[in-house]
Amino acid sequence: MSGFDEYAALLRELSTRQRGGEREIAAEAERRRGLQSAVDSLGQRLAVQGQHLDRLGQAIGVPMTSVPAEAPAPAMAAGGGAPGPAPGPGDGGTGGAAAAPGRPEVGAYPSGVVPAPRAGDPAAELAAAGRLAEEADGYGQQADALARTPVLLPTWSAPARAVAVYAGCALAGSLLMLIAIVGSSMPVSGLDLVAALSCAGVPLLSFVAGQVVLARWGRPALEGDAPPPGRYVPLGFVICALVSPSFFCLYLLLFRLLR
Repeated sequence: MSGFDEYAALLRELSTRQRGGEREIAAEAERRRGLQSAVDSLGQRLAVQGQHLDRLGQAIGVPMTSVPAEAPAPAMAAGGGAPGPAPGPGDGGTGGAAAAPGRPEVGAYPSGVVPAPRAGDPAAELAAAGRLAEEADGYGQQADALARTPVLLPTWSAPARAVAVYAGCALAGSLLMLIAIVGSSMPVSGLDLVAALSCAGVPLLSFVAGQVVLARWGRPALEGDAPPPGRYVPLGFVICALVSPSFFCLYLLLFRLLR
């Protein structure tokens, strides 16, 4: 082989190696861009979860730690290593429980659910963090559903809940009034005062008690897009106005029969 042929062969080999190196550099750059995009997406997802926890905490009177509006962009390590510090599994950063996956004391995720990735494998670490974030989304949806459900009779509809509350308050007030009447030595002439109380005082107090109960336990802790359930004022007034006089009439009937 002549010197020119050797020179041409070396040039072809050098060109082949150069193209192979360029392809490797392009693939590495694409891999880094993909990792950076995944880290940014995960950071934004964790920030949204932290803000959601803040809203839930404020609704129940236990504010969580605030999170930044935008997650800081982590720096990539040299040589295509793992990304720099970023919100991920085991972090102790801000954002309440959503920004600290894997910490049992925070209580966001149960420990030992996602297997630990191999050391030095950023793709596996991001995949594990993504699975934890998906699990956190599920817990967040459950907490949101509970926060939008009233504490009192959560499976009942709003009208049925209001009827039960007003009827219960009216029944309780009427029973207390009847117990007081039966236990006292009131003459027959005092029944006029009892009639006034049963037709005005007791229904009013029962109605106010029903309003308080519905306002305190009949509304969800977190209001949604739909308007909050009303307290059904006319319905409650009618129920309370009918129950107490009815009990008083029943007492009069028994009093007349047993005399």
